[in-house]
Amino acid sequence: MLTDIKFMEKAIQIACENVSNNQGGPFGALVIKDGIVIGVGKNEVTAKNDPTAHAEVQAIRAACDYLQHFQLTGCEIYTSCEPCPMCIGAIYWARPKAVYFASTKEEAAKIGFDDYFIYDEIALPIESRNMKMKRLKIKNYALPFKMWEKAKDKKEY
Repeated sequence: MLTDIKFMEKAIQIACENVSNNQGGPFGALVIKDGIVIGVGKNEVTAKNDPTAHAEVQAIRAACDYLQHFQLTGCEIYTSCEPCPMCIGAIYWARPKAVYFASTKEEAAKIGFDDYFIYDEIALPIESRNMKMKRLKIKNYALPFKMWEKAKDKKEY
């Protein structure tokens, strides 16, 4: 069984290999359950032309596929860098028991991966954000929620 240090070394190794292979940003992540690696992720934003293909999200997807479940109960995530706001959201939805990271968001910002504008934008009222966001309240806009509320066979999450 690997130790915390070995798991973090592996996450950093994945990040380094990703840079060497020019597959995306310098980020790697692992999901661990009971001392076993069940999900591996690397940043593949540019390789897949997918802005959501961050290492943590990729590792979560792989681990959920492995577990055949949408939550990572009892799991731990090891990531080469402090997760960005999107990844933090994904991590909270996945519900692991812990997250361990090596580099900080401040260190990432120094090499061009600055997420502070997202933190700032999230804190603003919708009408004050830099990106236009406007509610379009059309007829039957709430229908999906009403259907969900009444559904008998829904799987809560």
